[in-house]
Parts: sequence; C-alpha cells; structure tokens
Amino acid sequence: MSESSKIPDDIAAMSFEDALAELETIVEQLDSGRVDLDRSIDIYTRGSLLKQHCESKLKNAQERVDKIVNQNGNLAVEPANIE
Repeated sequence: MSESSKIPDDIAAMSFEDALAELETIVEQLDSGRVDLDRSIDIYTRGSLLKQHCESKLKNAQERVDKIVNQNGNLAVEPANIE
C-alpha cells in the first residue's frame, strides 16, 4: 500500500460495521449533490480509505472462516463463498 493510501489510525480502529456506516453516509452525501467541490474531494478520499479498510476486514474474516471449515469430522481448509 502506498503512503498516500495508508489507512489513518482513526479508520484502522473502526469495526467493519462502523466503517461501512460512515461509508454509506459519505455515498449519500456525494449522491445528494449538495456538497461543494472541495468537501466532495475530501469525503471521497475518506470514503476510498474506508472502502479499503472494509475490504481488508472482509478478507481477514474470509481467511478465518477458511481455516475453521469442518469437513467429515476433520478440520479442512475450503474457500469460503463470501460475495
């Protein structure tokens, strides 16, 4: 990840649900067309970072699910079907 897209500490500390809720708020603000250009750029940038954080959380969750899949009484790794 490049330095320009490093996840800020306040976002990194967020749960998936909190980050998703804020991302949804940002999308609503941008869709409304009532945000000036400079503010739109700022919140779009934050939204992009929130999206990266959510994707990372989902990937980590999928990896955890993959590790605990039980097949025929034996623990086995199968890809989780999370889409």
